Amino acid sequence: MKDLSNLPYRKGVGIMLLNQETKVFIGKRIDSTKAWQMPQGGVDHKEDVEGAAKRELKEETGITSIEIIKKSEKEFIYDLPNELLGKIWDGKYKGQKQTWFLAKFLGENEEINIKQKKAEFYDWRWAELLELPKLIVPFKKKLYQDVIEEFKRYL
Repeated sequence: MKDLSNLPYRKGVGIMLLNQETKVFIGKRIDSTKAWQMPQGGVDHKEDVEGAAKRELKEETGITSIEIIKKSEKEFIYDLPNELLGKIWDGKYKGQKQTWFLAKFLGENEEINIKQKKAEFYDWRWAELLELPKLIVPFKKKLYQDVIEEFKRYL
């Protein structure tokens, strides 16, 4: 059995997108029947984190009408559960180290289009901030609580 504990973390970004009512955009993952999450993804080679966050948001939701409010002060880390280790991201990573952004959605709901070329979500909605940790997969729950804690003074 190959030792996967020494694998590196994938460099990633996440975006907490707020609407006018201070509700947060979440999508229901296409590879899960019940897991919701905020838009997030990897940072490409030579890409800056803000550019990556905007690209991921556009790729996953079609949204471009945003204003960045705050970049997280620190990186947030999560480890993959054992059953996913070695299976996703070509088995190259043990989890992600993410920079998060708080952003305001400046557009209308009609701008939102989750039917993208490489769709990640099959449903979406605006959620109350405190709902988020209950809706995310268990292995990302602490990360979501920490992101909420960091951004709550800006809400």
